[in-house]
Amino acid sequence: MPTILVTGATGQLGQGVVTHLSRRAKNSTIAALARSKDKAVGLFPGHVEVRLGDYADPSSLASAFKGVDTLVFISANPFTDVVSLHKNVIEAAVDAGVKHILYTAIQRAAGSTFEISQVTEWDKATIAELEKSGIPHTILRNTLYMDALPWMLGNDFEGGLLAPAGHTKAALASRDDLAEAAAILALDGSSAGTSYTLGGSTTVSLDDIATIIGKATSRDVRYIDTPVSTFVAERVKAGTPDFVAAFMAEWFQAVAAGEFSEVTGDLEAILGRKPVTPETFLPLIFDVNV
Repeated sequence: MPTILVTGATGQLGQGVVTHLSRRAKNSTIAALARSKDKAVGLFPGHVEVRLGDYADPSSLASAFKGVDTLVFISANPFTDVVSLHKNVIEAAVDAGVKHILYTAIQRAAGSTFEISQVTEWDKATIAELEKSGIPHTILRNTLYMDALPWMLGNDFEGGLLAPAGHTKAALASRDDLAEAAAILALDGSSAGTSYTLGGSTTVSLDDIATIIGKATSRDVRYIDTPVSTFVAERVKAGTPDFVAAFMAEWFQAVAAGEFSEVTGDLEAILGRKPVTPETFLPLIFDVNV
C-alpha cells in the first residue's frame, strides 16, 4: 500500500489533514510526523502511524521519510528560520525518493507584490526549492482561516471590531475545509503539477463579519477600519506581544489589498460541496456570550 505522511501533524491544520485521511483512506498507510511522542499522544486514530521527525534535524527526517510515497508538507511556524527548515524537508524528501509533495502555501492576488512578513518570502523560497527538487508537486494556496479571526480580533464587541482591513471582501474558509481538500488531493494522486487557490465560495468584508456577530449576539456590533498603529496598540493592551500584533496587522492589510478576494471555485470543486460559510461558521467560533 502507498504511504502518505503528513508533516506538522500535531498542529491544527496537520491534525485535520490526518483526520480526514484516516476517514477516507482504504488502501493507503497514513503516517503523521511529530517532533516527540508526547506531542502526538491521543491526537490520532490507532491505525495512524506516528513517525518522529523535526524540520531542524535532517537526520530525523531521513528516517521518518523512508518508504513515503506522498508527502503533505505543512508550512513551519512563523518566527523561525522557515526557509532553512523547509529546505531540509525538501532535501530529505528527495533523498528518500518521495514521489509527490503537496505543499500548503498562501493565496495571493494575481501579479501581487504585497508581502506578509514571515509568510510570502518563505513561500517564494519554498516553491523555488520544490521546482529545483524535481519531485512532482502540488501547491495549495490557502486563504486566511476564519478560525484565526477570534484570536486576531478578540471578543470586545462593545468596542467594535478594530482592524486595518479596509472594506475589501475576502473569500475566507474554515481550516477544516482546507484540511479536507488537502486529504482528498493526497489520496487522489493526480494533482501533481497543479496549483490550487483554495478559499470560500462567497466573500465577506469585516463589515459583514461585524453584522454576522451582531446577529448572533443580538447586539449592535460595528467594524471600525483602524490605523495599524492603533490596532497594534489595542492588541498589545489585550495581552498580545507587540511583534505578534504587528504580524496580525499585516494579515488584515493583506485583506485590504485584495490578496484573498478571488473566488476560484477550487475548494468547492475538490470538496464536492459548498465550503462552510461565514454566516454558519463564525457564530460557532466567536465567544458570542461575552
